[in-house]
Amino acid sequence: MNPLRPEEPSRSHAVSAAHPLRIVLVEDKPDVRDSWVKLLGAFSDFRCVGECASGEEALRVVAQLKPDVVLMDIFLPRMSGIECTARLKTILPKTPIVILTTSDDDEIVFRALEAGADGYLLKRTKPAELRSALLDALSGGAPMTSEIARRVVESFRQKGRSRDDSISLTAREEETLLLLTKGYSNKEIADKLNLSVETVRSHLKHIYEKMHVRSRAEAVARYMSAGRVEPR
Repeated sequence: MNPLRPEEPSRSHAVSAAHPLRIVLVEDKPDVRDSWVKLLGAFSDFRCVGECASGEEALRVVAQLKPDVVLMDIFLPRMSGIECTARLKTILPKTPIVILTTSDDDEIVFRALEAGADGYLLKRTKPAELRSALLDALSGGAPMTSEIARRVVESFRQKGRSRDDSISLTAREEETLLLLTKGYSNKEIADKLNLSVETVRSHLKHIYEKMHVRSRAEAVARYMSAGRVEPR
């Protein structure tokens, strides 16, 4: 373990009222922040352990709070939520960061995913869907509001049609990616394929390189949309 990097919390614990999911919210508008804190507090298996009004504040305190999931707005003062996401990922690479914002602009969505966001939800997401999405992120999934997912899929279809090269994965990489699209965590993928977690991480690294993506969410979206992955 890097002594300069705070140890990240385990993702294996069961979420319950006794062991609630620890959430940190990054949102600059006080009224919006208060509303989301109250919403999260209404779920017995969630606990908001931190509220940050800026990206700079998030970089200072999030690692100390050891959250299970970070909820990130994009339009923050000075440092954007996209930049904050990218920087937080270098500090806590295993902690899911889910974007929660009003913007469904294609360019912003993809910039957030490229920065390392693990999911993208619109603020009009219903409470039950938000809860499900956060649990999905904790288990290794890539939750997206349905209209965002459609935009991501269509974008990759367009890119797929504009390119004549194909992605060539090994059979094991194909199996790993398929389990990834079903929301399994690295440990669950390792168990199902009888591999070590480190080997799964290595497969994912090669998959990301071959697919020219930087996050689980991007890999899942491209796999589901392009239909161009060819196992050897």
